[in-house]
Amino acid sequence: MKKIKNEAALLKAALKVGETYAKNRGYKGFSGTDAAKQKIEALYRLLVQDKMIHPLPEDQEDLLSMKHKLALWLQKKLPEGHELLK
Repeated sequence: MKKIKNEAALLKAALKVGETYAKNRGYKGFSGTDAAKQKIEALYRLLVQDKMIHPLPEDQEDLLSMKHKLALWLQKKLPEGHELLK
Protein backbone atom coordinates (compact mmCIF):
# COMPACT_ATOMS: atom_id res chain seq x y z
CA MET A 1 0.00 0.00 0.00
CA LYS A 2 1.51 3.27 -1.13
CA LYS A 3 1.36 6.19 1.30
CA ILE A 4 -0.55 9.23 0.04
CA LYS A 5 0.45 12.82 0.69
CA ASN A 6 -1.78 14.39 3.35
CA GLU A 7 -3.39 11.01 4.09
CA ALA A 8 -4.35 11.99 7.64
CA ALA A 9 -6.00 15.22 6.46
CA LEU A 10 -7.74 13.36 3.62
CA LEU A 11 -9.07 10.78 6.09
CA LYS A 12 -10.37 13.49 8.41
CA ALA A 13 -12.16 15.19 5.50
CA ALA A 14 -13.43 11.80 4.23
CA LEU A 15 -15.03 11.14 7.61
CA LYS A 16 -16.87 14.47 7.45
CA VAL A 17 -18.02 13.94 3.87
CA GLY A 18 -18.89 10.32 4.57
CA GLU A 19 -20.94 11.21 7.62
CA THR A 20 -22.94 13.72 5.58
CA TYR A 21 -23.44 11.10 2.87
CA ALA A 22 -24.61 8.56 5.46
CA LYS A 23 -27.11 11.02 6.94
CA ASN A 24 -28.50 11.72 3.46
CA ARG A 25 -28.95 7.99 3.02
CA GLY A 26 -31.04 7.83 6.19
CA TYR A 27 -28.38 6.79 8.70
CA LYS A 28 -29.12 8.38 12.07
CA GLY A 29 -25.59 9.68 12.36
CA PHE A 30 -22.76 9.13 14.79
CA SER A 31 -22.79 10.15 18.40
CA GLY A 32 -19.95 11.99 20.08
CA THR A 33 -19.03 8.84 21.97
CA ASP A 34 -18.50 6.67 18.88
CA ALA A 35 -14.88 5.69 18.43
CA ALA A 36 -13.07 6.68 15.24
CA LYS A 37 -12.61 2.97 14.47
CA GLN A 38 -16.38 2.47 14.47
CA LYS A 39 -16.95 5.46 12.20
CA ILE A 40 -14.29 4.33 9.74
CA GLU A 41 -15.62 0.79 9.54
CA ALA A 42 -19.25 1.91 9.21
CA LEU A 43 -18.45 4.40 6.44
CA TYR A 44 -16.25 1.89 4.63
CA ARG A 45 -19.00 -0.75 4.69
CA LEU A 46 -21.64 1.77 3.55
CA LEU A 47 -19.51 2.90 0.60
CA VAL A 48 -18.80 -0.70 -0.38
CA GLN A 49 -22.50 -1.54 -0.15
CA ASP A 50 -23.36 1.43 -2.37
CA LYS A 51 -20.59 0.37 -4.80
CA MET A 52 -18.76 3.68 -4.42
CA ILE A 53 -15.50 1.90 -3.55
CA HIS A 54 -14.23 -1.58 -4.28
CA PRO A 55 -14.13 -3.90 -1.28
CA LEU A 56 -10.87 -5.09 0.16
CA PRO A 57 -10.15 -8.83 0.14
CA GLU A 58 -11.41 -10.34 3.39
CA ASP A 59 -7.92 -11.20 4.60
CA GLN A 60 -6.83 -7.56 4.15
CA GLU A 61 -9.79 -5.91 5.91
CA ASP A 62 -8.06 -4.08 8.72
CA LEU A 63 -8.36 -0.58 10.09
CA LEU A 64 -5.27 0.73 8.31
CA SER A 65 -6.48 -0.51 4.92
CA MET A 66 -9.97 0.93 5.49
CA LYS A 67 -8.46 4.31 6.38
CA HIS A 68 -6.38 4.19 3.21
CA LYS A 69 -9.44 3.31 1.09
CA LEU A 70 -11.45 6.21 2.53
CA ALA A 71 -8.59 8.64 1.89
CA LEU A 72 -8.29 7.40 -1.71
CA TRP A 73 -12.05 7.73 -2.18
CA LEU A 74 -12.01 11.38 -1.18
CA GLN A 75 -8.82 12.09 -3.11
CA LYS A 76 -10.56 10.97 -6.30
CA LYS A 77 -13.61 13.13 -5.55
CA LEU A 78 -11.70 16.37 -4.97
CA PRO A 79 -11.28 18.85 -7.84
CA GLU A 80 -7.84 19.47 -9.33
CA GLY A 81 -5.85 22.04 -7.43
CA HIS A 82 -7.56 21.40 -4.08
CA GLU A 83 -5.26 22.18 -1.15
CA LEU A 84 -5.37 18.58 0.14
CA LEU A 85 -3.97 17.31 -3.16
CA LYS A 86 -0.82 19.42 -2.96
